[in-house]
Amino acid sequence: MSQGRGTHALMKNPHTAPVANQVVLVIDDDPTVRSSLKFSLEVAGFTVRTYSGPDEFLKEADLPAKSCLLVDYYMPGINGMELLARLRDRGVSIPAIVITGYANCALRDELAVAGIPLIEKPFLANVWTERIRAAFASDAG
Repeated sequence: MSQGRGTHALMKNPHTAPVANQVVLVIDDDPTVRSSLKFSLEVAGFTVRTYSGPDEFLKEADLPAKSCLLVDYYMPGINGMELLARLRDRGVSIPAIVITGYANCALRDELAVAGIPLIEKPFLANVWTERIRAAFASDAG
């Protein structure tokens, strides 16, 4: 009997396999972006928690041990970098990626100096899943 399509369907794709205990924390004031990211990241195998902005996120008392932040830069109140600074002040060290639809040279420079990856909207292909996997890998190393 030859191996048909069914055999390939049973093989696990390492890019979509579940990532045990790794939680992506999405903080974005745009409900459409939050929903889209949640869906896409869950399809990629991540557990996802979403927050409508910095205020909601800063009230979170139970941050997962293995997590990665996906933070919109431009939000009402404080921006993404200010949120990350507040977390550092609290002693919270979580890998972070900043997302925005309005990147300029100053923002790119600020993020580069801080060593924080930037992903620009609209998102292309699966660039966010690749960057998130890299963030988890660097945090583990």
